[in-house]
Amino acid sequence: MTMSPPASGRLADAYDLVIFDLDGVIYLSDSAVPGAVDAVQRLHDQGRAIAYATNNASRRAAEVADLLRGLGVPAEAEEVLTSAAAAARRLADRLESGARVLVVGAEALRQEVFDCGLTPVSSADDNPVAVVQGYGRDVGWVILAEAALAVRAGAIWIATNTDRTLPSPRGALPGNGSLVAVLRTALDREPDEVIGKPEAVLFEEAVKREAAGRPLVVGDRLDTDIEGAVRAKLDSLLVLTGVSQPRDLVAAAPERRPTYVAKDLAGLFDDVETLAITGEGTGWQVTDGRLDGHGDSMAALRTICAAAWAGTDVTGISGATDEATAVLRELGL
Repeated sequence: MTMSPPASGRLADAYDLVIFDLDGVIYLSDSAVPGAVDAVQRLHDQGRAIAYATNNASRRAAEVADLLRGLGVPAEAEEVLTSAAAAARRLADRLESGARVLVVGAEALRQEVFDCGLTPVSSADDNPVAVVQGYGRDVGWVILAEAALAVRAGAIWIATNTDRTLPSPRGALPGNGSLVAVLRTALDREPDEVIGKPEAVLFEEAVKREAAGRPLVVGDRLDTDIEGAVRAKLDSLLVLTGVSQPRDLVAAAPERRPTYVAKDLAGLFDDVETLAITGEGTGWQVTDGRLDGHGDSMAALRTICAAAWAGTDVTGISGATDEATAVLRELGL
């Protein structure tokens, strides 16, 4: 569906479904992102439909919902969509019942495969017809070697996602994409299919479940959440609480540009006009590679992005005033 952004009003009020990414948006590892609990609670109190779409294949939907509730976030398993469940369903659609699937990942992925009527195995000697690979903290050389042997023998290779990193309070950590890269290097080929974001599968399922007419995607990654929203032709909000940061946003290719940007989830309750990425009415302007004006840092960021996306070279941008210089320093630009 193709939508035009609303002209005014609070952002959340303009949409009938909000689809949240989890890591870097709602929580970091097992700790809530500041302000996230209050923001989601406000949406629930208003009766807004909510979905959670995660590429992380290490937990099942019910486990994710339990984790969210433990953090104080209202959530039900039916609201959670995981790449693990979606990958298992895709394999079940392609394979005969009981087919053997070599699982690279956490127990959650293995259980999803089993629940779809397939037989999870751990060795290439079991002659699996498919390999499914998702994030797992204990994934190591032994299972990766078995997967490489199975794929070389003709097994289908499906990855739940290819996120290179996972956000954490200590900084970015290796994600499933880094582990997929091990097999990519060993096999000199790409997976046959990637299920999670930036593919549109999870978003499409969320929209279908709620029969939503105007959904909004909220994420922290340009290369998964935002690109996935663009592919699905959905409006999106980038929050700066996870992986992607101002420098990444300024340099974003067209297929990775969000409709809005906010510092955190409190932005859901700001006016659309203050969140849209535009160089108009922000109090800032970019001229001859210099930022000038007055206002907050997020307004400045939107102005710089608008200029860069319109073709202005903002490499090495400097501040025309002490205030502008301070804002650029705050943004890391």
